[in-house]
Amino acid sequence: MPFTANRQFKAHPRLLASAKGMYYTDTDGRRILDGTAGLWCVNAGHGRESIIAALHRQAETLDYASSFNIGHEDSFRAATEIAALMPEGLDRIFFTNSGSESVDTALKMALAYHRARGEGQRTRLIGRERGYHGVGFGGISVGGISPNRKAFSGVLLPGVDHLPHTHDLAHNAFSRGQPAWGGEHFADALESIIALHDASTIAAVIVEPLAGSTGVLLPPKGYLERLRAITEKHGILLIFDEVITGFGRLGAATASECFGVTPDLITFAKGVCNAAVPAGGVAVRRGIYDAVVDAAEGGIEFFHGYTFSAHPMATAAILSTLEIYRDEGLFERARSLSGAFGDAAHALKGAPHVIDIRTLGLVAGIELEPRPGRPGARAAEVFNRCFDQGVLVRYTGDTIALSPPLIIEEAQIAQLFETISAVLRTVD
Repeated sequence: MPFTANRQFKAHPRLLASAKGMYYTDTDGRRILDGTAGLWCVNAGHGRESIIAALHRQAETLDYASSFNIGHEDSFRAATEIAALMPEGLDRIFFTNSGSESVDTALKMALAYHRARGEGQRTRLIGRERGYHGVGFGGISVGGISPNRKAFSGVLLPGVDHLPHTHDLAHNAFSRGQPAWGGEHFADALESIIALHDASTIAAVIVEPLAGSTGVLLPPKGYLERLRAITEKHGILLIFDEVITGFGRLGAATASECFGVTPDLITFAKGVCNAAVPAGGVAVRRGIYDAVVDAAEGGIEFFHGYTFSAHPMATAAILSTLEIYRDEGLFERARSLSGAFGDAAHALKGAPHVIDIRTLGLVAGIELEPRPGRPGARAAEVFNRCFDQGVLVRYTGDTIALSPPLIIEEAQIAQLFETISAVLRTVD
């Protein structure tokens, strides 16, 4: 099982049987409040009938169509709808099936772009410590979570460096929204990396605007703006990995919109189709697309793609999901609920073992003090006990991460945090 302690799971399995709205039901018939939107992805809630109907119609009409040299209309409709939600200029869309594939695709696009412009020596990629960019070899290479890397360290991509992460408990503990300290301090480390390797060798910098899987690390004020300024100055592409932050999580269509910073490429997945089927993609600045296409003498311009790129079932789910977001105003709803959500999260300050709380939009990270010599054990116990109490949370290291569906009600927000509070009082 992926990212699972398999022996522990087999000893005490947690099996889900169905899902509707804000709740899972397990095989014992218990309802489990979903505090994680599945895995950061079921933004519109479970079992949406319009998405189910769209998938049913699509299966009856066109179950599969390759995107190699042929296409289907819904792929272009879905691309147009997604482009309308992206920052201005990022209107070329390439479809994938997951966040991992989206990241590897974006990295290839960056390399292809520089080669097309006659700067093929720009091959170095810059990621960030504690960054998560999926599990492809490209994503692991630019990622910065050491357990994900160490077993494969001998065969990761060469020519990769890493920025420092932005987490600083000494200055920014219990931040609500973007932390006040460290923006330019952390971003200016990029200038040092550029001085070491020379800008003419660097293709792209990739960061999560808000780092999710590593424990909800918020960008300090001015940080993303400074990264944008430095990359533009040196002709380096800036990639935002928005697999988690895209499609309403921060109360806007993208984190780029939320923070007012526009990168050159945005990776997306998860919420784009409410996790009904695997789907993802990359939104690309038109100038990058034009450079790659125009440089080709003829035939295939970009040697890359997947059997299931723009799968008809995926595009049907995407179109239906984006309609729900629009018709129900779910991005605006997330923004309006962020105050109550943040209040409930920060009310845990002073609870046993809590050393930090970080919130933005409908995301919260509750960091616990690790047990001596057993990092992650305390958060794992909180996860298990919350599940037993009918609430699903996520843990990463010793941080409890929360990202509920955008349809959550205030009473469910209260239930979510009251359960965590009660469980923390039972954990040593």
